[in-house]
Amino acid sequence: MNYQMELDEFLTYLMIDRGLSLNTKENYERDLRSYLSFIKQQSVEQLNQIEREQIQLYLIELYERGLNTKSVARHLSAIRAFHQYLIIEKVCVKNPCDLIESPKLTRDLPEILSIEEVDALLESFKQDTPGDLRNRAMVELLYASGLRVTELLNLRLEDLHLSMQFIKCQGKGNKERIVPIGEVAAEVLDLYLTIARPKLLKKPTDVLFLNRFGEMMTRQGFWKILKKQAQMAGITKELSPHKLRHSFATHLIENGVDLRLVQEMLGHSDIATTQIYTHISKDHLRGVFEQAHPRSGKTSAENEGFFSQSLEK
Repeated sequence: MNYQMELDEFLTYLMIDRGLSLNTKENYERDLRSYLSFIKQQSVEQLNQIEREQIQLYLIELYERGLNTKSVARHLSAIRAFHQYLIIEKVCVKNPCDLIESPKLTRDLPEILSIEEVDALLESFKQDTPGDLRNRAMVELLYASGLRVTELLNLRLEDLHLSMQFIKCQGKGNKERIVPIGEVAAEVLDLYLTIARPKLLKKPTDVLFLNRFGEMMTRQGFWKILKKQAQMAGITKELSPHKLRHSFATHLIENGVDLRLVQEMLGHSDIATTQIYTHISKDHLRGVFEQAHPRSGKTSAENEGFFSQSLEK
């Protein structure tokens, strides 16, 4: 059987029928190529001959390669989806994954930046060149909106509604959503559009953020900008676009924004995904309690100092 042909058709199905993004499709392709390569080594000639035991052996090999539980679970999810597709297309009559349990995941809380670190990051930008203005506008908007980096870089001019302080974006599964942005982000974007973007523009395009060649900024290019800026701001934490998204959501919840509204702004289809930020917020609350409450184990002098500092703020 032509494994490659079935894989190619499955990937086309993901893009067209399921509406998944190019990044998701590439992740599926990478994981499934690894899986099918292993299956071929087991001398399995037909996809409908794959047994549960062979998939279990593959999962064991992934662990032996040093992959963590989350990565192994992702591989198994791709394998399940592929075999389910083969059943739909009547290539196979059974899914060998049916009796395989997913690895138990321990949910790690994402690391975030403090509000002070975000302020330091945003205030560290120069405004000497068109590139400087663009870089500040991208990071300011990312923190103001909680967009995914792909959503940020795919923005078009028509998606901006600065006078009303909101933007439109295309999320996962091509779902459109409206996201409010603050006054500061709107002003910085207006500055970028007025001064910087015309100088970066090389040919007609409606792409919002342009690189020095007048083309759409890449994920890798933006990542480098963010990493360099974090160093300039004196931030020692490993900074990524997604960490800014985590910080955006956590800071909103810490300041009393309803979880459903945060879910809507982040573009989460399931509120359970958003609830992780309530756990981070609870950790923050616990830290405040431990410093402030007279029976938390702190001395009276320590508590008095804490309350004085808080009132001064």
